[in-house]
Amino acid sequence: MTIAPNDDGARTCSVARTLDVVGEKWSLLAVREMILGNHRFADMVKRTGAPRDILTTRLRKLEAAGLVERRQYSARPLRHEYHLTELGDTLRPVISLLRQWGDDHLADRSGPPAVFEHECGHPLRVEVVCTHCGAPAPQASGQPAE
Repeated sequence: MTIAPNDDGARTCSVARTLDVVGEKWSLLAVREMILGNHRFADMVKRTGAPRDILTTRLRKLEAAGLVERRQYSARPLRHEYHLTELGDTLRPVISLLRQWGDDHLADRSGPPAVFEHECGHPLRVEVVCTHCGAPAPQASGQPAE
């Protein structure tokens, strides 16, 4: 099977659709912060370096897409925390793979900025495998399966 281009010649695929939702830097960094347990807006601004107005826009977009939910934690002044929904939490492996790729290919001489440990006690290394046979997924693939 091949992926047919749309009217303007561009391929329509799930990668493009996903990037429409989470493809901006500040969106993925906000997701990273929620995964790391940072749920308050001010903390996200501080830890991502995102401009407040842009982070607000990205969080609203993630909320509209069903990836994030706001939870009130203060009535006066009105304040909310941001938490991943069940759908948003499925981005964990994506964030792990992006982190791992950056650690492997972009770290400076001192190494990765943080080492994540798996519950087994070893540094976390993630791998994409076929859920049917358990074999590692190829690094690059040709045509989509029929």
